Amino acid sequence: MAEMDVALKDAMQISGAIGAALVDHTSGMALGTVGGGKDFDLTTAAAANTDVIRAKLRTMEMLGLRETIEDVLVTLGSQYHLIRPLKGRSGRGLFLYLALNRDRANLAMARHQLRNIEAALEV
Repeated sequence: MAEMDVALKDAMQISGAIGAALVDHTSGMALGTVGGGKDFDLTTAAAANTDVIRAKLRTMEMLGLRETIEDVLVTLGSQYHLIRPLKGRSGRGLFLYLALNRDRANLAMARHQLRNIEAALEV
C-alpha cells in the first residue's frame, strides 16, 4: 500500500511526531507503523487505542448521537495522542493514530495536517 506508506511518512513530518500508525479498529491490528522506539511500542499503543475508539462509539450509540468522530485527543504530561477515524468508504473501520511530543508539537497544526493526510489517503 504505497498510499499508506506516504501518509505515514507525511504524518511523521508533523512537528513533534513520535510515531504514527494506520489501524483497523475492528481487529486492533496496525496495518502500518512508522516511528516509535524502544520506550514507545507503537504497535501496542495503536492496538490499545482501538479500545478508545470502540468505547466512544458505544457511548455515542447509547446516547443516540448521530454524529461522526472527527478525532479523539488524549493529553498526557509529555505527549499528545491523536486518533482520527477515516471517513471515506474505503477507510471505514480504520483510524490514523499519531503520537506527538507535547513540548515540540503545535496541536492545532497537527490536527489540521492530520486532517489533510486523511483526506488524501486512499486505502
